[in-house]
Amino acid sequence: MTSTASTTEARAHARSQAVDAHVIGPALPPDVDPANICFTQRIPAGGYANIVLDRGTRIRLSDPAGAACAHIMLLRAESPWERLNVADTVKVPWQAYLGTGHPLLSDQGRILATILADSSQRHDALCGPGPVARRALLLAAAKHGLSPRDIGPTVSLFRGVRVEPDGELAPTGGAGAGRAVDLITHLPVTLLIADAEHPLDPTPVTELDVIAWHAPEDLARVPGDEPEYRRAVENTELAWHAAHA
Repeated sequence: MTSTASTTEARAHARSQAVDAHVIGPALPPDVDPANICFTQRIPAGGYANIVLDRGTRIRLSDPAGAACAHIMLLRAESPWERLNVADTVKVPWQAYLGTGHPLLSDQGRILATILADSSQRHDALCGPGPVARRALLLAAAKHGLSPRDIGPTVSLFRGVRVEPDGELAPTGGAGAGRAVDLITHLPVTLLIADAEHPLDPTPVTELDVIAWHAPEDLARVPGDEPEYRRAVENTELAWHAAHA
């Protein structure tokens, strides 16, 4: 057994473990220049991630084993009091079910991110995080000086919920291994993610992959021609240019 009785022995022990450690990360997209990739992480079940991302960053969340549940919170990096508003995210596009083209709106009527691609179509904007997910989000938030009051309702990806005719919320589970969701950021954001069980679906979660890369050109290709969406885009662009003129 390796001794750790002294700092010298403890250092040798720690370094011997580092040599043997093998960290498996997400597979990088073959069509993306590695120089543009700014963040990669494989989040274990029950884990979390926290990262500040610039405007025009494309974020790919992937469910490699088929049972991930990504609880997402977005805050405007420059003004963290502006944050994801799930009620407006559902109300403005007249759609409670998230999918391609759906904006994630702030409480100021601005778009923090838009869903660009979605091969899962099993998501939830109605229930918010459960206790395990909220604890993980609070840990992620603390790394940025944020407090519990900064973590409101979230959206959940890869675990679906549908409203039955009688108003009951029914979980629909995941869509299987290998599904992915891509977002594009319209403003600099602090992204908090927890990979934890859904409050209506206790199925044990599996790992979640997150990759982000610079793709400002994708802001010109966001799907969405509805008047409500275009108005939110105008609000967002005005705020961006006012802050960076």
